[in-house]
Amino acid sequence: MPSHRLPPLPGSTTLPAQRRSTTPAGLERFNAAPADDVRRALLACCGSLRWACRVTDHRPYPDLDALLAAADEAAYDLGPADLAEALSGESLTALPAGAYSAARTALSAAHAAYESRFGHVFVIYLDDVSPAEAADRVLAAIRSRLANDPEDERPLAADELRRLARGRLVRLARDFSGTGPPSPRPAPARVEHPPGR
Repeated sequence: MPSHRLPPLPGSTTLPAQRRSTTPAGLERFNAAPADDVRRALLACCGSLRWACRVTDHRPYPDLDALLAAADEAAYDLGPADLAEALSGESLTALPAGAYSAARTALSAAHAAYESRFGHVFVIYLDDVSPAEAADRVLAAIRSRLANDPEDERPLAADELRRLARGRLVRLARDFSGTGPPSPRPAPARVEHPPGR
C-alpha cells in the first residue's frame, strides 16, 4: 500500500502551546490586577463609572484589539447620564507651548461659547494631529459644532469621547503597572505666555 502524505498546510502549523504570547506585558498586568485598581485606571481613560466597570468585568482580554472592541461596545451603550458623567471629567484641550495669545483668546472664547451652549467642555480626539495644527483644528471644530442642536451634538461628543478613551487605553495597555496612580492621559503641554505675543 502506498504511503500517503498530507499536502502542506498554508500558514503557521505551530501548536497553540508552542506559540509565543503576543499580549503586551502591560495588558497582562491589566488582566491580572485587582478590579479596583483597573477600574481606577479606566476612569482616567473615560470618566463613566458604568463604562469602567463593564470593561473591568470582561477581563481577561487576549489582546489589545479585544480590549478596544470591548471598550467601544461599552461606550456605544452609554446612556445620557453616563455620557454626562464622562464629559464632566474631561478638561479643556491643552494648547502647545508657544501658542500665540491671539490663539489662546480665540480658543478661550470658543470653549466658553461651546460650554455655555451644550453644558460640558468641548472634546476632540487629536492623537493623529500634529501639535502645530492642533489649535487650528480645535478652533475650526468648535466653530463648526457650535451650529449643532444639542441633540445632534450629543452623539458627536460621545464619539469623540470614545476615540479619546481608545487612545488612552492603548497607552494604558502598554504601560499598566498595577501600582501607583495610572496616567493614561498624556500630560498637557505646559503653556508659557511669551512676552509681547
